[in-house]
This record gives sequence, C-alpha cells and structure tokens, in this order.
Amino acid sequence: MFDLPTFSLKDKVSEQEWNLRVDLAACYRLVEHFGWGDLIYTHLSARLPGTDHYLVNAFGLSFDEITASNLVKVDLAGNVIDDTPFTINPAGFTIHSAIHEVREDAHCVIHLHTKETIVVATLEAGLLPYSQYSMFSLSSLAYHGYEGLAVNADEKKRLQDDLGLNNHMLLVNHGGLTVGLTIGDAFMRFYDLQKACEVQLLLQSTGQAATLVPQPILDNIYQQANVVHSGITGGQKAWPAMLRKAYRLDPSFVA
Repeated sequence: MFDLPTFSLKDKVSEQEWNLRVDLAACYRLVEHFGWGDLIYTHLSARLPGTDHYLVNAFGLSFDEITASNLVKVDLAGNVIDDTPFTINPAGFTIHSAIHEVREDAHCVIHLHTKETIVVATLEAGLLPYSQYSMFSLSSLAYHGYEGLAVNADEKKRLQDDLGLNNHMLLVNHGGLTVGLTIGDAFMRFYDLQKACEVQLLLQSTGQAATLVPQPILDNIYQQANVVHSGITGGQKAWPAMLRKAYRLDPSFVA
C-alpha cells in the first residue's frame, strides 16, 4: 500500500523522450504545488514528437508521486505501449485523445478541475475582461457544454469542434483546459486562465461595480498574448524557471 514500484527509464529511452518525461513530471508536481489537483483525477498529457504516442499519468497516483519514469506511454486509443506496472484511466484520456487527434500543434494538453474554473465556466456570462490575466485567455477562448462524464465517443467530435483553433477552453460545470506546442506554453496558459478566474470571482464577491477592459483593447490583445505567453518570450522563458522551482520543491520527479 505504501510502497510504489520504482524503476528508472533514463537509460532506456531516447534523450528527447526523457527530457519530455522530466518536463511533464515537473508540470504534475507544479499543479500539485499550486493546489490545482483533484486527488488522483484529471490529467496532463504530452505527445512524443514525430509519433502518435503520448505520455500521461498512471491511474491511482497522486500528482506528487508522479516521476519521469512512472509516466505511462499510450497510443491515441489509450492502449499502453511499454512494459510498465501501471495503467491509465481510459475515461480520463478521452478528452486528451480527442484534442491530440485533431490538433497537431497541441503537443501538450492540460485539463484540471479547479474550483475557480468550474465556477466561471458555469456562470452564464463566463469569463469577463476584468484583468490582464483574462486578456490572455479571452484572446483564444472556447466553451464546451456539459454532457456528463467524458466517456461517450460521440462527444469527442463536439469537443473538437468547440475547441477549434483556440488554446483555452472552459468546460461548463466541469473545469478548464489549455493546450500548447510545448509543456511550458500549456502550463503558462493554464496559469493565466486560473488567475483570470480567481480575480473575477474575487471582484464579483465584493458586490461593487467593476471596470471592464475596453473592447478596442480586447480586440487587439490576440497578437500581444501570443508574444507574451508562448514561444521564446513566453513558455520558453518562464518554463525553465518553473522547472527549477519544481526541483527545489522536490527533486524526486527526476527519476
């Protein structure tokens, strides 16, 4: 019960795969650190470049138990590829596989059930332009209505259509989701979405009238958001600092 299988894949996979495993394991640890987790539920997935194989968390492990080696490699149908003592939650991978299937640029998908994203997703008005954080999300935001537990294959097409080319999604009654070309990009996008929801709910809790960002600024934010929080000036700059933070918190994920 208290002892997990321990093993190292560092010398058994390519350097590229190992680095991706380290990044994704660090992302799981950061999600746990920021209080965004949901026990053993919710998932972060990453595509192995040049393949149709994906890394995802082993089902039954809390996020602070995730390591680079115990991440599970699966195909698009959720079948486990490598020899491992762990399994995955097939139902939990449904949303991720739907997005990976149609978005070549979505190398990383983060889907979480934070209180704040659930509440804002469920508000009739959704996310409002109350803060700079909301600017990054509103520039590329989609919504997907609740259809029950995400185990119905028929829902995948509607999810894909709703997301379209957007990088942020609020799932009504359910939570939040971001995608990125890199793990760092997807993480920074979820950070912004989460902060935007937190600020909105804090503002609304005051009962006071709040100032919305003017529409002309909102109309111009898409290009600015792409520069700030993705690519060289975004995920690639912020992510190394996040990796160092994860390592300071607990270096055991690099195993």
